[in-house]
Amino acid sequence: MRRIQFLIEMAKKGKLELVEPSGNISLSYLTKSESHLESAKILLNSGKLEESVSMSYYAMYHCLVALLFKCGIKSENHAVSIILLKELLKENELAKIISFGKEERVDKQYYTDFKIAKSDAEDMIKKTEEFAINCRLLIRSLNADRIKEVRKELEASLSDETENI
Repeated sequence: MRRIQFLIEMAKKGKLELVEPSGNISLSYLTKSESHLESAKILLNSGKLEESVSMSYYAMYHCLVALLFKCGIKSENHAVSIILLKELLKENELAKIISFGKEERVDKQYYTDFKIAKSDAEDMIKKTEEFAINCRLLIRSLNADRIKEVRKELEASLSDETENI
């Protein structure tokens, strides 16, 4: 219930909305994701471990944005996007991977009281590659009926709860 309320609040703020499904926008975010993953590897090899972790997460996030645009959902909030992946698309394992990535990115980007080993950044890249592969497979598997179903479910969640407020 709290998650639905959060989605409603984000929709009211214009951070979550149904838009026209777009394969082209989806593809451009997948391209952006590939670039970020490549950057993460370059940063890893240059010893920039914190930055590598951050780029790895953004590679995952852009894959998720690609998936949402394929369904015609525009989300401008990381937490909302992850909730949609788990609750709407029923992708619990992918949601766990990107949630882990988000936590790692926040820890490495905003805090200084941690130690990061090269193996941590390598692990993050592996998780990102796994996420990207599975996200791309999911995007390919989406047909018009499934997209319509996802959109209808989101619309119903947002309107049903709005009426109950």
